[in-house]
Amino acid sequence: MKRRDLRRRVAGRPGPGAASGRRGAAGEPRFSTEPEDPVRFTREWDRFYTAFARLYDVAVRRLPLWRTWIERALPYIQGPRVLEVSFGTGHLLTRYAGRFETHGVDCNRAMVATARRNLERSGAPAELVRGSVEHLPYRSDCFDTLVNTMAFSGYPDGRRALAEMRRVLRPGGSLVLIDFTFPPDGAWLGTRLARFWQRSGDILRDMPELLRAQGFDFEEEAVGGGGSVRLYGATKPGSRR
Repeated sequence: MKRRDLRRRVAGRPGPGAASGRRGAAGEPRFSTEPEDPVRFTREWDRFYTAFARLYDVAVRRLPLWRTWIERALPYIQGPRVLEVSFGTGHLLTRYAGRFETHGVDCNRAMVATARRNLERSGAPAELVRGSVEHLPYRSDCFDTLVNTMAFSGYPDGRRALAEMRRVLRPGGSLVLIDFTFPPDGAWLGTRLARFWQRSGDILRDMPELLRAQGFDFEEEAVGGGGSVRLYGATKPGSRR
């Protein structure tokens, strides 16, 4: 489920259950801590997207910058079997689903319904289900590529989410992940944008550390936001069968 909680931005504080970022003595940014109440955290996001699914759909279609960021995932998607986790309104699915055996899972009922309508209009086939990233409803080692854009910083348990993504990927399979984080070079604009999203309730994590802990080989690149929007192309160890 893609997340951008407008209510929390206006309030200028993290949403319920989210922990704000910390700073060191020198004012350096620190990554977020996981929410103390993950159930409440997830429930609040779910309520928001149920209420604003249609508005969110319009925003994604009419904001070219946002589309440009998430569409940077397209060249990295390989089949034959592809899973998109937290597909939101399904914009990215409509761009590639016709070329692969495509599956998608999202935890929000309204987003699943919106994505199905968008896929029907585009004529792109995909099997969509409602489910949790922490309990993906698929067998192990079954997808060649897993796509996750602008969603990971909305999960209450990053390690568990990434472990599930790794589980369903085939050996040698690819994880294509795009989200906000602090730019590694400390770029002024990107750092301030990252702090803004963090104060808005997003959980900004050290993604290279998480990927290494799960045994992924990966590369990363900046795709926008002054270096705060980053693409991670990761490979699960093993050979493709």
